[in-house]
Amino acid sequence: MTADIIVVGAGIVGSACAFELALRGLKVLVLDSGQGGATGAGMGHLVAMDDSPAELALCSYSLDLWRQWAPRLDDTCAHRNCGTLWLAANEAEMHEAERKAATLRERDVACEMLDANRLQDLEPTLHPGLKGALRVSGDGILYAPNAAQWLLRQGGNGITRERARVNTIRGSRVHLDDGRQLDAGAVILANGIQAPALCPGLPVAPKKGHLLITDRYPGQIHHQLVELGYASSAHANSGTSVAFNAQPRPTGQILLGSSRQFDTLDPRIEGPVLGRMLARALDYLPGIGNLNAIRCWTGFRAATPDGLPIIGQHPDQPGLWLAVGHEGLGVTTAPATARLLAAGLLGERPPIASAAYSLERFSRALTAGAEG
Repeated sequence: MTADIIVVGAGIVGSACAFELALRGLKVLVLDSGQGGATGAGMGHLVAMDDSPAELALCSYSLDLWRQWAPRLDDTCAHRNCGTLWLAANEAEMHEAERKAATLRERDVACEMLDANRLQDLEPTLHPGLKGALRVSGDGILYAPNAAQWLLRQGGNGITRERARVNTIRGSRVHLDDGRQLDAGAVILANGIQAPALCPGLPVAPKKGHLLITDRYPGQIHHQLVELGYASSAHANSGTSVAFNAQPRPTGQILLGSSRQFDTLDPRIEGPVLGRMLARALDYLPGIGNLNAIRCWTGFRAATPDGLPIIGQHPDQPGLWLAVGHEGLGVTTAPATARLLAAGLLGERPPIASAAYSLERFSRALTAGAEG
């Protein structure tokens, strides 16, 4: 046996799984194809999203774990507790902010409503016509690629990392492109949009996104700034959508998003989509057009039909465990995903209810639909 556990994928989710299992005394082999994924392309926003009770439960538990880890993270992880401002452009969105606040408070997530004057005091570069915002003080940011490396280092001798491409998985056995066959007590598939190639039938599809980063302009913004229409953009199931999302990097740069596109794996930057995204940013930050952009890029989120990740054992392949489909919340929910998988593998009581994240939920939904 090569290791107690093989983890396929060295992004933030796979690294968190390896870290959690190594802490429990297991020997973990992490296989990294070197293809890259959402960890290296995304924003690194640690955020309490509440589009469903299961999503908020996973985010809340995971954010608590990130806060426990925060004092130990090294400087390269660029962790900051900047908080999030959910921006309301009109009265209807102020009502949505109040609804969101009530939902978050039910989960003991600290938040407060801000009127237009208070919002301008906190973020004077925002458009003065905004009605207000919801401030979620416990949200934060980090640089996910370095956080993933930190997690692997924290596992010490319990984690071995190898550059290798997997071409087939059968339960707890993996076959590599170089002809080797590796066996373990279990295999965790955590390689994002590449997962369906190794586990056909997984309901995981790519959502392309554009990001842009400016030169250094310290003090321009102080919170992660997100329009309240972001959620409808994030969970659209077709077409191309954009939403305002701006992050203050510790370097003084501003990281701008976001866009979502379906049915493409073309990594090229698309001018019309980037233009729409920047026009949306100008609606909220009128001065952003005077700043210099130094780089833009694209990446692909791994999305499921219902917006929740798939976490748990594969029902038809004993020994194969899944940690995929996190879409834009992989960085936020990596610690909770790792705890859930570790509990399942070791026969422990899960720290939060886990049925909502199982692969079997999709077959149950199909069965229910057929019977209806």
